[in-house]
Amino acid sequence: MNIVERQVGEVTILDLHGKMLIGDGDDVLREALTKVLDAGKTKILLNLGDVPYVDSAGLGEIVRSYTTVTKKNGKLKLVNLTAKLKDLMFITKLLTVFETYESEDEAVKSF
Repeated sequence: MNIVERQVGEVTILDLHGKMLIGDGDDVLREALTKVLDAGKTKILLNLGDVPYVDSAGLGEIVRSYTTVTKKNGKLKLVNLTAKLKDLMFITKLLTVFETYESEDEAVKSF
């Protein structure tokens, strides 16, 4: 997995590319998020449009990321969930926890 960080106004967008698996994508996300938070950025949007697969460790890392950002008085939101990821989050009831959006513009404006 690789992550590209970009800024749209006050919102930091992390574009995730690749599978989020135990020992691979989950560590990459943790490091990227730590870097963003250490820079004082607390409005974070995860773009998951190019993530074809998430295993339980990857899902756990998304939840951990949400908790970490919330503890720093920040907001973490999700955009462009694939159909598989949306189904997974529905089954695990995580759609009730996260704010999710279909379009990046809509997500950025929600902050």
